[in-house]
Amino acid sequence: MRQLIFSYFILGAILICTSCSDKQYQALFQERNAIPDTLSQKSPLPLSEYHIKSQDILEIRNLQNSKSIVDLNPSVNVVASTGGASNQPETFQVEEDGTVALTGLGHVQVAGLTRFEAQKLIEGLYHNTLLKDPIIALKIVNLKVTILGEIKSQGNYPLTKDKTTLVELIGEAGGLTDKASEKNIKIIRGTEKKPQIIEIDLNNIRSINDPSTILQSGDIIYVAQNKRAARTDNLQNFSTVLQPALILFNTVLILYTLIHR
Repeated sequence: MRQLIFSYFILGAILICTSCSDKQYQALFQERNAIPDTLSQKSPLPLSEYHIKSQDILEIRNLQNSKSIVDLNPSVNVVASTGGASNQPETFQVEEDGTVALTGLGHVQVAGLTRFEAQKLIEGLYHNTLLKDPIIALKIVNLKVTILGEIKSQGNYPLTKDKTTLVELIGEAGGLTDKASEKNIKIIRGTEKKPQIIEIDLNNIRSINDPSTILQSGDIIYVAQNKRAARTDNLQNFSTVLQPALILFNTVLILYTLIHR
């Protein structure tokens, strides 16, 4: 009976030692069910410029005199002469009807336009009403992407220019970690029902000019671990579990030896 109990204990210890779990981030963006081939694309996706939508946040400035759009109102300029107005960029939210309320112009329809188109439209409207030679700068400040995994600074990053590339974002995030697999970088975009997964291999020089690496708002970039780092982590996990199991095994072995003297 004692030998049977001891055998069960040895078997349990072996099972504990061999059941090492991977870290959580190693399981990100993996499907338990088979993914249709149409979702994993290595060819460039057709890209289109971002079109302004309701709830977007626009930063609009007149570069001609370094004043914000709010300062274009004569009543506000009186405050500016007393030092009460700020030259900091002003932000404007696109309303549900697709318009943005601008000083001196009222509601201007911008939904459906690209950043450049909206910039030129507003510049032309101010030229025809309040300003002689306005230079309007417009940014969409709420656009962002998320980068996770083996990157030195994970998190959300704003898309401050029209065509930000994956390489530029990686540089902004501090670069890849020593554990990163430069051959296994995924860009996840699209909707929850129709996700699109773009696999990028930065070892291939052609990936630098690949149009699919031009980021779009809402993209999730995941940098996987390389195989060597994954094996090292698995070995460390195994050692962490094995050490207390060996101590327990030695204790039981000593007790068993003492009982059968």
